[in-house]
Amino acid sequence: MSVYATGMAAKLRNQWDRDEGLGQNHKAIKYLSQDFESLRAQCLQNHSLFEDSLFPSAPSSLGFNELGPQSSKTQGIRWKRPTEICSRPHFIMDGATRTDVCQGALGDCWLLAAIASLTLNNNLLQRVVPQGQDFDSQYAGIFHFQFWQFGDWVDVVIDDRLPTKDGKPLFVHSGEGQEFWSALLEKAYAKLNGCYEALSGGSTSEGFEDFTGGVTEVYDLKKAPEDLFSIMSRAVERGSLLGCSIDTTGNDDKEAVTFKKLVKGHAYSLTGVEQVSYRGNMTKLVRIRNPWGQVEWTGAWSDDSREWDSIDPGVRGQLQIRSDDGEFWMSFSDFLSEYSRLEICNLTADALEATQQMKWSSSVYPGEWRKGSTAGGCRNFPATFWINPQFKITLEHPDSADHSDCTFLVGLMQKDRRKVPQECLGTTGVHLKKDYFLTHGSTARSETFINLREVSSRFKLPPGEYIIVPSTFEPQKEGDFVLRVFSEKPANSEELDDVVSAQLPPEHQLSESEIDANFKNLFRQLAGADMEISCSELQNLLNKIISKHKNLKTDGFGPEACRTMINLMDADGSGKLGLTEFHVLWEKIKRYMTVFCQFDQDKSGTMNSHEMRMALEAAGFKLTKQIFQLIILRYAETDLTVDFDNFVSCLLRLETMFKTFETLDTDCDKVIQLNFFQWISMTMFA
Repeated sequence: MSVYATGMAAKLRNQWDRDEGLGQNHKAIKYLSQDFESLRAQCLQNHSLFEDSLFPSAPSSLGFNELGPQSSKTQGIRWKRPTEICSRPHFIMDGATRTDVCQGALGDCWLLAAIASLTLNNNLLQRVVPQGQDFDSQYAGIFHFQFWQFGDWVDVVIDDRLPTKDGKPLFVHSGEGQEFWSALLEKAYAKLNGCYEALSGGSTSEGFEDFTGGVTEVYDLKKAPEDLFSIMSRAVERGSLLGCSIDTTGNDDKEAVTFKKLVKGHAYSLTGVEQVSYRGNMTKLVRIRNPWGQVEWTGAWSDDSREWDSIDPGVRGQLQIRSDDGEFWMSFSDFLSEYSRLEICNLTADALEATQQMKWSSSVYPGEWRKGSTAGGCRNFPATFWINPQFKITLEHPDSADHSDCTFLVGLMQKDRRKVPQECLGTTGVHLKKDYFLTHGSTARSETFINLREVSSRFKLPPGEYIIVPSTFEPQKEGDFVLRVFSEKPANSEELDDVVSAQLPPEHQLSESEIDANFKNLFRQLAGADMEISCSELQNLLNKIISKHKNLKTDGFGPEACRTMINLMDADGSGKLGLTEFHVLWEKIKRYMTVFCQFDQDKSGTMNSHEMRMALEAAGFKLTKQIFQLIILRYAETDLTVDFDNFVSCLLRLETMFKTFETLDTDCDKVIQLNFFQWISMTMFA
């Protein structure tokens, strides 16, 4: 019980910290509890350079397979600080630019494409790369970076020892060789993910999201929507990050260079979109960058192609690129035919410049699927689908005067779309039950279930209220998730959950003369000379009665359950139950037995989790999913079923807690204040 209570207290405290802003970019969580400022101050005071014992300059930080200790690729590696690599190192020199990000001997082009895109937006860059870091007076061999992880920003501290071979950085490096912010950023991200090799192979969308906290949507360019160029243009206007790639047909095809110098299986940044007048027609162009810093497209609109000769000299001067820096233009039509995939990371308003005109309206909801309480599976499982977490979005403003629909994005990220029924319009505190989903289809659905870190979908729906139900494919699959909702126009969204309440039937305490004679005789036999039933006597009585009901599974009422019953019914504080008190308790148990049998739909003699949730509501209790989850943890067996004695114990404890709170809430404001003595007195005997 103590571990359980302490865990709940820690969870509540954690939520309070979140409410105070912990986990936001300006108040990032200290990764592995390392505090950059205090560690740097300590090093400066001791005139020493920081050495990070939690991510040491050792083979374990490099990798486990291709970069493992026995790999030929790791032979001859030396860990050196920038001050040992060149004579005058700089953290950032003349601003962070895309050419500072050149790929080394690690297959993390997906990450570098994201980093290169980051340099296009100084506001974004400063959220990931905190200012005030350099190799000057405050240099102590320590740096820090911030990344977004599953709803929270974390601050990652590293030392500046980098893996080198033949005196040169082995992995990410700048084109000039004297700038080290990108190499140190890569090291911090490697630490966050366990080692450098963990970064080999991945999706640019992961890097985008971990650098911004945005939601990424992925487009198959062979099935591109008709308005994709418009979507891309609006994305650029919103400061979104864009990446693209060409699918491979196998390992032999990976990083193969096409006839026109495009690299397959390689992540590119998409850095701009434009329309130019070319021979009397408007031509759509896209600007793309290869993170290698070289190897460029040689087709139409490439650096020295003839197409540039036929457009306005002023426009050409602004757009044409004449250097082998990995960046090039190509037509939108060639882009669609040559590339396979486009990723767009849509940013939250706080990540954008204050002057940015076009911004998404966004909401973030952490959640969890737990066996027995909120892991309901998909709509293939109607008996449990309704227990999944539910979220409501209210769309009121169409995208524009020309479009009657509302555009919004839904991203569901896993850690390690329903129209609202008429009776729920404009309301909160309603969690839709099984019957609703049995009789209503989906307004919109995401793509097929897939085992990715995140799935996202763009929807266009008429104004109205909609329910979003995140789920795993199968029920009883546990996991934590982050649901994010982005809308083009302001939209209200909220998590749907029942408002905690207890609607209990009135109790009729009869006088002794009104109680049935047979009941009185039974009571006299059990109570003995003092005419009161003690805890042990109550336990014997209940177990004797329940044993006669073969349709109820139970391992018997225990002393704790019986003490709870006496505490609830004991009006005179004797610790025992008199005749009238016991009569009220017995009527209560009979009512609970009726509810139990009514909702034991499979006649198993026990309650499964979704039967339990419906039975609690029928008994008068509306509870949030978090409280219900706690009930399952406490009262369910290992197979997630609740037998009859635990069912009764649960209901009686709930009733005790509600009545205790109502007694102490004298002004009915749903808030009570207790000193420590009152708290310990109440919790010890609740």
